[in-house]
Amino acid sequence: MLSTNAEFLRAEILDVLRLLDAETEDFTHYFSFGGGEFFNSILYKDRFFDFRDKKEPSDDVEYKRYAKRYAKLAFYKVLSQDRGISFPYGALTGIRPTKLAYIEQAAGRDFKQLLADCGVSEENVRHVARIIDVQKPYYADKGGQDLFVSLPFCPTKCEYCSFITAPVSATRQYVDGYVTCLEKELASVRPLLTKPKSIYVGGGTPFAIETAQLERVYAAINALNLPKCEYTVEAGRPDVFSEEKLKLTKDYGVTRICINPQSFSDKTLEKIGRKHTCADVYAAFGMAEKYGFDINIDLIAGLADEKLEDFENSVRRAIALNPANITVHTLSLKSGAKLKEKCNSLQIEDIGAMLACSRRLLTEAGYSPYYMYRQKYQAGGHENCGWAKKGRECVYNIDVMEEIADNVAVGANAISKRITGADKPIERYAAPKDIKTYIDKVDTIIEQRNNLFG
Repeated sequence: MLSTNAEFLRAEILDVLRLLDAETEDFTHYFSFGGGEFFNSILYKDRFFDFRDKKEPSDDVEYKRYAKRYAKLAFYKVLSQDRGISFPYGALTGIRPTKLAYIEQAAGRDFKQLLADCGVSEENVRHVARIIDVQKPYYADKGGQDLFVSLPFCPTKCEYCSFITAPVSATRQYVDGYVTCLEKELASVRPLLTKPKSIYVGGGTPFAIETAQLERVYAAINALNLPKCEYTVEAGRPDVFSEEKLKLTKDYGVTRICINPQSFSDKTLEKIGRKHTCADVYAAFGMAEKYGFDINIDLIAGLADEKLEDFENSVRRAIALNPANITVHTLSLKSGAKLKEKCNSLQIEDIGAMLACSRRLLTEAGYSPYYMYRQKYQAGGHENCGWAKKGRECVYNIDVMEEIADNVAVGANAISKRITGADKPIERYAAPKDIKTYIDKVDTIIEQRNNLFG
């Protein structure tokens, strides 16, 4: 159990304890600040560990940032030394390394040194630097708005998924009413979209609904008469693809779609609850390729007892299809997912080798990393990373992950974000997760969401 005199640091410290599987152990922590010095003292296994870090914060925001950073680093150093292990991103938890890098750059400091000081591996410091370099033209175009449209329907629910999606067979009676609410919401947001940068229809598996219902969503977006911009539909699982839906999608001006196989192993797909095969992935890709979309493919490292050779096979097969974007996720335990009911932590022997393999193969194939994010309870403390061919990066992914544009979001569980500026908190509005609750409260949702941007 953790005992600390600084309750505002508890959540950050617990993140480190979870990372190193030490949540049930006893720690006494004392924190103080004075004379430009952050002091952390830790009593663990009858030994005291003292840490002093010199830094003069300019305001309360910086004070809290440094206090959290040095407390986490102190616990990480104690536990990593005790266990004789280290993690690829060191003491960094709950923050995207790229965001930390941008904060340092804005202050005129070297982010590479800070990442190294936080225990980030040399390889991952270089990885972050590559992403920052690819993002330069997009980061320079900060501001504007991205439009997100939530379609939270799927054929089945995968064992690792924590989204609100339920099998469409069980929610079909709500789809028409849900789409009617989306039409109403979309009509209300036009005044908010003064500089639209991208449109993203996700969920869920948007292609899981009927073609006529999908067309109603497209028509409502089209009625906004937005200037031409990147337009992505997360079409989703290969088993819901059809020529009819793809042609409709192309006719309405969509420029990018996502095909999410997660693995190219039929055995793995069956284990995780997918109802499609590897052959279905190839069939969906072949159908979509004819329409000239930029295609995103998602893979997950660490699924269903896969070994290094299994994951490497999936990466090689994805590369052979030559999509615009390949995103490599690391398996994560998420609240609400079936997988989390089965285990409390993920111990995947080959996970580091899997991520290293994907980086090597994707780099050799001409892909560059362009965005990343990390999650709690992620296997091996690794990351999710999007890779793209040069000039074919997904604007929406960069804007959302780096939080450099407002996100105007419609639909159940859609989270709108207003970016208020440097050193100011991001303002959020989250719509209800439950589909029926969303339908019943859509008028209130419209009012409260639009007030966020008022």
